[in-house]
Amino acid sequence: MVPAHRGRVAEPVYRPILASRRGELEALSHLDDAVAPLLAPVLELSTVDPVALDLLGRLPAGLVPAVDVSALPELPETELVRWGVPVVPVIGLADSDRRLVAHGVAAQAYVRRAVVRLRAGQDRAGPDATTAAAERIWRYGRLVPEQCDLLIDAGDVCCPADLRVTEPRVRRLVDWARRHAWRTVTVAAGGMPPTLSRLPTDEPVRLDRWDWLLWQRLADLGVGYGDYAVAAASPAGEGPGDRFPTVRYTADGAWWVYRWSRRGGRGDERFADLCRTLVAAPHWPPAGAGFSWGDHELLRRARRVAGAGSPTNWTAWSTSHHLAHVLATLTRPARDQRPGPWRGEEERGRPTRPHRGGEARRAG
Repeated sequence: MVPAHRGRVAEPVYRPILASRRGELEALSHLDDAVAPLLAPVLELSTVDPVALDLLGRLPAGLVPAVDVSALPELPETELVRWGVPVVPVIGLADSDRRLVAHGVAAQAYVRRAVVRLRAGQDRAGPDATTAAAERIWRYGRLVPEQCDLLIDAGDVCCPADLRVTEPRVRRLVDWARRHAWRTVTVAAGGMPPTLSRLPTDEPVRLDRWDWLLWQRLADLGVGYGDYAVAAASPAGEGPGDRFPTVRYTADGAWWVYRWSRRGGRGDERFADLCRTLVAAPHWPPAGAGFSWGDHELLRRARRVAGAGSPTNWTAWSTSHHLAHVLATLTRPARDQRPGPWRGEEERGRPTRPHRGGEARRAG
């Protein structure tokens, strides 16, 4: 997510959409203070969990998450201003007048800004109706466009067909967005399949990061980058018995999915074998355990100095590595790895050639 106006210090470059579960929050809590301001996570809440609220209050300095409570009923306890934790409200185009007012109060109480989440698959009105919905948000929330980060959520982009359908749709939405003085504009998508239960076990399986490829194709638009980290945009329940030790490991343009069932019934030994295979793979980073907290924990398991952990831990370690990998990629000096600045209608220049890269091949 690149600033709409130049001159800000430590402006975030990455907006991941994360479930507010303990694994994802644990990964955020282990971010280094030096890189935390570069991240602007959107946390989706499905319940008001006291443990999650406690973890929110213990995030690194400089990390102010946006919180989406659209799945929760409109009750006093779901009003963000009552939580006493600095957060950015996430506002949907279909939110009720009452919720818009509450979000506006939270925005003014904390950081004086909000995230407007436009879901490309659900908010399918034309440009004039979308403008009317945005104006309603600003009116009831007592906000102006310059206080709002626009998040265009493209949803699932998990195959070439999704990519072909989604790219022109997102381009139309970005073209609409240029009518207004948004603080920033970010495009987010989810490329992880909803279920992994059909993938082979006991071998690393390569899955293309179609969400990343979508953003590369949009490079000429100068929008910021967001994703769903190592989760699917539309998650589905794993089948019964599919609790194999699993790590979703992010690399350039792909994930390597490790689902391990071998070496008998002991979970510790199975996970140690998985981790030994991972740390010996070409996509294990040169920095090794120093790359992220998650990599450090995975190496400890490869060396059998700690137990296998739980699915929550596996999610936390996978998410930690993913966040570090994306931040490292987005902050590389290479031009084709970073978005350009967001340009409003009056700032448009000659478009740059989009970097399309090589499409990753699905293995397994």
